[in-house]
Amino acid sequence: MRFSEKWLRDWVNPKLGTEELVAQITMAGLEVDSVEKVAGEFSGVVVAEIISAEPHPDASKLQVCKVDAGEAEPLQIVCGAANARPGIKIPCAKIGAVLPGDFKIKQAKLRGVESFGMLCAEQELGMAESSDGLMELPLDAPVGANIRDYLALDDAAIEVDLTPNRGDCLGIAGLAREVGVLNRAEVTQVPCPQVKQTINDTFPVSVEAKAQCPRYVGRVVRGVDLTRPTPVWMLERLRRSDIRSIDPVVDVTNYVLLELGQPMHAFDLNNLQGSICVRLANDGEKLTLLDGQEISLNAETLVIADQSGPLAMAGVMGGEASGVNAATKDLFLESAFFDPIAIAGKARSYGLHTDSSHRFERGVDFELQHNAIERATALLLDIVGGSAGPLIEVLSAEDLPHLPSIQLRRDRIKRVLGCDIPDIEVEDIMGRLGMDIVTTSSGWHIVPPSYRFDIRLEVDLIEELGRIYGYNKLPTTRPILEGIAPKREEVVIAGDRFKEVLVDRGYQEVITYSFVDKKYIELLTPDQPSVRLANPISADMSEMRTTLWAGLLKTASYNLNRQQDRLRLFETGLNFIKAGTELRQEAHIGGLICGGVAEESWFGKVRSVDFYDIKADVEALLALSGGTNTYTFEAGEHKALHPGQTAVVKCGDKVIGHVGALHPSVQKELDISQKVFLFELVLPEIRRGSLPQFKELSKYPEVRRDFAVIVDENIPAQAILKNVYETAGSLLTSLVLFDVYQGGNLEAGKKSIAFGITLQDSVRTLQDEDINPLLEKVVSSLKETFNVTLRE
Repeated sequence: MRFSEKWLRDWVNPKLGTEELVAQITMAGLEVDSVEKVAGEFSGVVVAEIISAEPHPDASKLQVCKVDAGEAEPLQIVCGAANARPGIKIPCAKIGAVLPGDFKIKQAKLRGVESFGMLCAEQELGMAESSDGLMELPLDAPVGANIRDYLALDDAAIEVDLTPNRGDCLGIAGLAREVGVLNRAEVTQVPCPQVKQTINDTFPVSVEAKAQCPRYVGRVVRGVDLTRPTPVWMLERLRRSDIRSIDPVVDVTNYVLLELGQPMHAFDLNNLQGSICVRLANDGEKLTLLDGQEISLNAETLVIADQSGPLAMAGVMGGEASGVNAATKDLFLESAFFDPIAIAGKARSYGLHTDSSHRFERGVDFELQHNAIERATALLLDIVGGSAGPLIEVLSAEDLPHLPSIQLRRDRIKRVLGCDIPDIEVEDIMGRLGMDIVTTSSGWHIVPPSYRFDIRLEVDLIEELGRIYGYNKLPTTRPILEGIAPKREEVVIAGDRFKEVLVDRGYQEVITYSFVDKKYIELLTPDQPSVRLANPISADMSEMRTTLWAGLLKTASYNLNRQQDRLRLFETGLNFIKAGTELRQEAHIGGLICGGVAEESWFGKVRSVDFYDIKADVEALLALSGGTNTYTFEAGEHKALHPGQTAVVKCGDKVIGHVGALHPSVQKELDISQKVFLFELVLPEIRRGSLPQFKELSKYPEVRRDFAVIVDENIPAQAILKNVYETAGSLLTSLVLFDVYQGGNLEAGKKSIAFGITLQDSVRTLQDEDINPLLEKVVSSLKETFNVTLRE
């Protein structure tokens, strides 16, 4: 929120300079974003009136003006502004004046005509970034008065970045309350006395959506004259709050919004039909807003309507058809309380954001509506005249917010803030904050005021104490850790170890959103139902992910499109698996590789990665457990992976992951330019390792025997090795697969698998009579199980 410092000081004026005030507001939790002068540095500029304006004899775009600037004689000034005309009052920089940028005004001759000063626009006074012509002042502006004094330009515009919980400070009244509390200073509130009723006219109002609109206040005002100008003091306060003047009625409602924090709206009474009804929209109803945009309403949107249809989107923006215009003579003013939940997100869902919705979404004081409409009515009658009718109120008291009674304990204050605050000071702070206080034996029962929607718990009250008491007064203490470190099983592998292994193998970690585009879910896990977000950030982030591959592939596509063609990416995170009505969250680790197996170099052409490169990376992860024999890879299927290059990773008989090449059709759909390989494992299933056990090294020699067997090509080498492990017994110390061969002199459908068996005993040297029976047993088991033949 942006506001004028002078306006704030009309309410509360502590003995602080601007810098001190700004620092104090920031330390109280209302962070100040900027402080700017409302006008540039200038001097010698006065209020003047143009007496006459004649065309320049030698320049079609210039005029020679006679100007009354409070001097004995009128000044002759040459001006090029299109709006320069007799009868208007404008700022005039006399000879000797200094404008922003150290621009000094001197006597000059323009195209042969002498000029004794300069008529100024807002831009030339540093009051606006651009302007279309001279700055026109009210006709009652005193000629010769210093413009800085007349417009009170020795002022600063302060912009505060309020957190969503402090909607009570979205008005000068709320900011003044804060400054008053911080400085124990008296706050002079603007009186809002009841306006004298001079007519009996009313307009019927009904509220169907009582839960969404518990209070609606309205009033008829007849006979307004919108040709009257908005007073300069109001225009300046609006300008310094970055609000553009439109007409006196809109200016008054905007002024009350800034002053009290209550959004209001004015309807042209003669455009209303039948009665006003506050209701939920019918699905598909049309409404043309004040900005000219036509929207189609949904059934969850609260509207102000009459018998012809919607007039306004409640709490957001009014409609064009019932808006005030230059021909308006009669008004219907509204001041309502809308439930924050009913307004939250509605403006954004239609691509809108207004000052009104910004406040209603955060919560407006539900006891403010009467004062606001009285204040607005008084201002209108003073500016545009007219006659006011009686107030109309529709109230659903049971639907108004409930003010909770919150217990505040002394010992809790000390525990959270780290110090004792005397009871008298606690009560003083709470009282200045507008709280109702009842003392108890353990502390107090506190009821927050109607404008503090953010105070609902004891910790909220303690936060207020710390904020007002002063964070700088709280003791600085180190946290005390009591208790012992949590027990950690030695066999459980730390999650960071898996990351370290992948980083050592050239991978880079990425962290992607847990919500992804539905397209990725349908392509990667079409058989797995996903959870749709009720209020997604955007259309391409609408589903909770069911696989880490969604984020990895999106990241890979982004990098490949930027000429990064060698990628090693991994991620750890949760997948969200929907099982019936339950949602299960599973920790997974996934990876992706593509491009060359190594960086380009002088050594020669670098081959592209293949299935066995990523399988080796997965094996390195599984090796952390120390029990690699418990994990197996089997040919399998996955909807997102290439049918011939997919393996299922198992622990025993349980599937714990997949590894393989991205399916060509998925690759094409995602517009990925090169072949990609992926893996994903269930993290808890690979975190349990085995404890290392000491085994004395044998001092006796090893014996190695190499075998080559011929088997059917559909028998995996892993099955052969597993059989050897189970048959060879305790003397087996190493088993190495070193060759797989097909073609040549082997018959079709066969392949040769060669492996080396290393045997060793810890108590003696192995002899042939020990080795041969064991090897015969191994070969016999292979023949019986797989029908192998030894290759000569």
